[in-house]
Amino acid sequence: MIKEQLIPWIQNTVKDAYVIVGISGGKDSSVVACLCAQALGKDKVIGVLMPDGQQHDIDAAYKLVNFLGIKYYVINIKEITQASRKSIIENLSPNLTYTLTSNLGSRIRMVTLYNVCAMYGNARVANTCNYSEDYVGYSTKYGDGAGDFSPLQNLLFHQVKELGYELGLPKDLIEKAPEDGLSGKTDEDNFGFTYAELDHYIETGQGDPKIIEKIEKMHKSSMHKILPMPKFELKK
Repeated sequence: MIKEQLIPWIQNTVKDAYVIVGISGGKDSSVVACLCAQALGKDKVIGVLMPDGQQHDIDAAYKLVNFLGIKYYVINIKEITQASRKSIIENLSPNLTYTLTSNLGSRIRMVTLYNVCAMYGNARVANTCNYSEDYVGYSTKYGDGAGDFSPLQNLLFHQVKELGYELGLPKDLIEKAPEDGLSGKTDEDNFGFTYAELDHYIETGQGDPKIIEKIEKMHKSSMHKILPMPKFELKK
């Protein structure tokens, strides 16, 4: 069972620190929060809900923190995102790019998590990305792609679901259609293919040629998100 390997890994990695988890109500953050609660005890896990104004599915996030019985904070990022957009419009351009609008909220959420982390002192921010998302670059650099430890980064989408059932999470949280909470679309709407098709290709190298072409294009263009930052080496 994946759970039996992950729980001692989290214990050895985090030790006596608090864990700060951004809670969206999706399966990834639900699984990570549940893993940490089972590994460290619920008193060591702090959930942070970060709607950008109104979040249509925030009930799922409340359901998760109440199910786990963990302490949580609700920090609305709307004023910060609005102020940032306003400043860029006034000083740079009135036409915000898709990259900015889609990544801004994610980066502000990560800053918020580290602010909470700083308030607790001995604390670590949990990364909640999985391997399938990372393979096609579906994460934001210095946004949800950041963190201090990553329990799911080597697990495919379907393995995260399996882990959710192992942990005893409510079925509706495990089966909830993944979405970024910012674009108003599901991940699969944004991809143009399903997670099942993505996982099948990663595991077997097979699939619809048109989908494979799209997957590989996304993978190659986003390698900078998962590879270490290039650094100059001074020759001696």
